[in-house]
Amino acid sequence: MSNHEVSDDKKEYIIVSEGIKRKTLVYGSKTMLTEFLLDGGNTLPMHRHPEEQTGYLVSGNIILTIDGENYDMKPGDSWSINGNVDHGAEIKEDSVAVEVFSPVREDYIQ
Repeated sequence: MSNHEVSDDKKEYIIVSEGIKRKTLVYGSKTMLTEFLLDGGNTLPMHRHPEEQTGYLVSGNIILTIDGENYDMKPGDSWSINGNVDHGAEIKEDSVAVEVFSPVREDYIQ
């Protein structure tokens, strides 16, 4: 078994909800890297999951709600959300976010 993992760009995006797509880029034994394409004018509903989530906004603008507090995120901004904390987002304009999940989200393995 290899002690490393690499990925190419041939994987397809999966529709999460209206205007929100994700693609699992690569994952190891403890972390997972995922890219999200977010269409402006849509909302990522409030939700929670046991995995910790750390993100970086590559482009666009979103209002990220974490545990009842709103954050106006612009390109270059980042966040970290503990597991089992309510969060969601209002997508103000077309955006790209990259996020790391730990442990690996089994439901995101494609």
